[in-house]
Amino acid sequence: MQLAQTWRWFGPHDPVSLQDIRQAGATGIVSALHHLPNGAVWEKAEILKRKAIIEAAALRWSVIESIPVQEDIKRRAGHFRQYIDNYKASLRHAGACGIPTVCYNFMPILDWTRTDLAYFVADGAEALRFDMTEVAAFDIFILERKNAAADYPAETLARAENWFRRADETSKTRLTRNIIAGLPGAEESYTVADFRQALATYDGITAEVLRANLIEFLREIGPVAEESGVKLAIHPDDPPFSIFGLPRVVSTAADVETLFAACDLPANGLCFCTGSFGARADQDLGAMFRQLGHRTHFLHLRQVQLEADGSFYEANHLEGSHDVYAIMQEIVAEQQRRTTPIPMRPDHGHRMLDDLRKAGSNPGYTAIGRLRGLAELRGLELGIVRGMGSRW
Repeated sequence: MQLAQTWRWFGPHDPVSLQDIRQAGATGIVSALHHLPNGAVWEKAEILKRKAIIEAAALRWSVIESIPVQEDIKRRAGHFRQYIDNYKASLRHAGACGIPTVCYNFMPILDWTRTDLAYFVADGAEALRFDMTEVAAFDIFILERKNAAADYPAETLARAENWFRRADETSKTRLTRNIIAGLPGAEESYTVADFRQALATYDGITAEVLRANLIEFLREIGPVAEESGVKLAIHPDDPPFSIFGLPRVVSTAADVETLFAACDLPANGLCFCTGSFGARADQDLGAMFRQLGHRTHFLHLRQVQLEADGSFYEANHLEGSHDVYAIMQEIVAEQQRRTTPIPMRPDHGHRMLDDLRKAGSNPGYTAIGRLRGLAELRGLELGIVRGMGSRW
């Protein structure tokens, strides 16, 4: 049995149409109701409206990505109890509407973070990049976070100061926008002043506190998901280490095992994102999947090219710093043990070919780069399956 080929679609206003997605070879859609405010109940009527659009294009809504976790839940403050009840209601409605998997994350304030949305790679395509020098420059000189300099080595500090001294206002504004103004699929956007205020709400919340809050959340929603026929797939931190002084608690295999043990239900599972976990040089992704694959409910497959100072950029799907063949071998082996397909989507494709001349595309989510990625991953999967003596 092959993996379920899916594609992220941001709804009716996405410049990549459902017809485009069918032509790319995907059969499933990964989508969310981005027009609803964080913390609101996803009513059945809203879910069914989106589902009907997807099914009219002969596709299936395979995964919700994401039902956002409201910040009060992460801090267990304010109206967190009401927001948890709302989350439970949304899970029940998703199950009743036949959506089998819900992806979510527990990253404080910021969702995935990049500093450059149009980084030119060697072949002239544009990629997403996380540059540690620019992160430090933003943190210390634009955000002016207290004691931020203590979080960076001396070499990074020197490069950050040099970058800030040389950068013009356009470059500083672009960097600020890229980091805090909201990337595709991100849950919130901020001004610098708003971001400072949001950071202040996490004063005193250590990694231990955040992990405990996540576990309490899981223990409440896990049984609801189980009863509703919904699989929960937590997305790892992106990047998988602390930034701007915020704790991260879903960055390593040990982090994930802790969550599995704390809420030991089949519904409580993982979105295994090779790009997010892979942004740490100390992680063997094949070994990680071998350890965590039995509770993996969703796959994001992409590659990153790591640099010595912690920077990275999004590589082509079969290239980069990790052995994607070894990772896919482990994935295929797990899939062969199952009776239902694991949903997989290509992620963060390069902006390339005609997409370079199109306006209004979502960074990382243009059509042609992901088409290339999906084709490469499908071919790699088929080669491994046939090499095992199996057929689809």
